[in-house]
Amino acid sequence: MVLTYSSSEIKIQIKDFNLLEVSSGKKRFLKDFFSDTATVIMFICNHCPYVKHINAELVRLSTDFIPKGISFLAINSNDAKKYPEDSPENMKKAHYQLGYPFPYFFDETQEVAKYYCAKCTPEFFIFSGKGNLYYHGQLDDSRPGNEIPVTGFDVRNVLKNILKGKNINQTYKLSYGCNIKWKT
Repeated sequence: MVLTYSSSEIKIQIKDFNLLEVSSGKKRFLKDFFSDTATVIMFICNHCPYVKHINAELVRLSTDFIPKGISFLAINSNDAKKYPEDSPENMKKAHYQLGYPFPYFFDETQEVAKYYCAKCTPEFFIFSGKGNLYYHGQLDDSRPGNEIPVTGFDVRNVLKNILKGKNINQTYKLSYGCNIKWKT
């Protein structure tokens, strides 16, 4: 299912949660990965064709901006019982196979996705160092099969403006992808 979503009327602040970080196999606090410059929280998963389509750009994007003081966190909130490809064990495999330079967390209770009002994968939230939401939406206009190159344009543009010290207005751009697989 393809889902579109905009949260223009929702005011979200960055919030800490204690989740399983799959590469270490340990529960970790998200705040340990927040940046004083900006933090990008990405809702992704292993099985979604929209996420598979952008995985290489997620690595490029984070590799470009992590050295500049911006942190990236990926969260999978899918029901792993119904979608075993999204289990923590398979997340760990994907983390290493894809070379993610950011932590990949499993939101078993789905409380994080609910707090952030995440609806689909992939979906991006960019927060200031003070925890204010700057951006909520898509990576760029590329989708599987639409022949638009994957560039990360929307997210890159916000991050470049943050680094330039520009005054940033909250921006919302529709997210497209697979709906989060909610537990029943």
